[in-house]
Amino acid sequence: MMKCLQSWPEPIVRVQSLAESGIKTIPELYIKPPCKRPSNDLVLDDATVNIPVIDLQALAGDDQGLRETTLQLVSSACREWGFFQVVNHGVSHELMNRARETWREFFEQPLEVKQEYSNNPSTYEGYGSRLGVEKGAILDWSDYYFLHYMPPELRKPTKWPALPSSCRNLIEEYGEEATRLCGRLMKMLSLNLGLGEDYLLNAFGGEENVGACLRVNFYPKCPQPDLTLGISAHSDPGGMTLLLPDEDVAGLQVRKGDRWVTVKPVPNAFIVNMGDQMQVLSNAIYKSIEHRVIVNSVKDRVSLAMFYNPKSDLLIEPAKALVTNDRPALYPAMTFDEYRLYIRTKGLWGKAQVESLKTHE
Repeated sequence: MMKCLQSWPEPIVRVQSLAESGIKTIPELYIKPPCKRPSNDLVLDDATVNIPVIDLQALAGDDQGLRETTLQLVSSACREWGFFQVVNHGVSHELMNRARETWREFFEQPLEVKQEYSNNPSTYEGYGSRLGVEKGAILDWSDYYFLHYMPPELRKPTKWPALPSSCRNLIEEYGEEATRLCGRLMKMLSLNLGLGEDYLLNAFGGEENVGACLRVNFYPKCPQPDLTLGISAHSDPGGMTLLLPDEDVAGLQVRKGDRWVTVKPVPNAFIVNMGDQMQVLSNAIYKSIEHRVIVNSVKDRVSLAMFYNPKSDLLIEPAKALVTNDRPALYPAMTFDEYRLYIRTKGLWGKAQVESLKTHE
């Protein structure tokens, strides 16, 4: 198991409590350096530009041509963007809406109710407000709830919120549907690499051993959104992320070249993105792309990120079939436990970690 600090280096302040206190200026520990503020970066201000939106309906049909076209769209999105949205994905729209509303109800509970689930840096499970354990670090303008869903032996329903009363059943129902969709997506990603459809899932440890964690993000409204970020720029350390976004307030921005693209959520869509482990397994054919979250001065936001990850103690390395003399293995073998210790210690630092591992250019 990972060795981490058992407590945070400083007293935890809930960002939601700060926002609701009526402050007009944000505390200094949330103010990003000028070069990392959203106001000072190049944002592609074009309403027509968005990450790819892919309809998965054809994958359930008999038309082989449409199926191949859909797979090709997924392949291009993974290689060129590292992000895409999916519609007609098989998850009930009612369940998606209920998941957002139930978790919003949790964050609307009195502070003392939420504090019962306060987390610590040894597992991160529970109600939290920071990543990383470096004293004096500049923090993000967000609170969150983190929990384990897969493998089943890591589930701890007693650590899941008891209020609202529907929350624990919702987590089970949503977790089952989200992980099922992740499994379907993994088959597509594997086929598109020219590997057997089960290769990537097996590399993650197989259906019974794969890791799945849910992080529910709450981004309170912020009096100075141009000085801070809801989540700092980073690439996800795991395998693949399935994000249920807030449909009413945009916030996710994805790096495209030297610019940031604000994602426009499509109704009833999930956002899918490649993580660092997928970049390693594909030998950088698939890209884990930097992204960040901006905050809003008048509205808060809720989103649900399901992280679909390799079994923590398995070695992850480029697939042998994707390593050639012309394209040698770009990354050394490393377990996911070893890899994510970096983020749990230092917090989010762009793509510094995965890029530092490269053995060839």
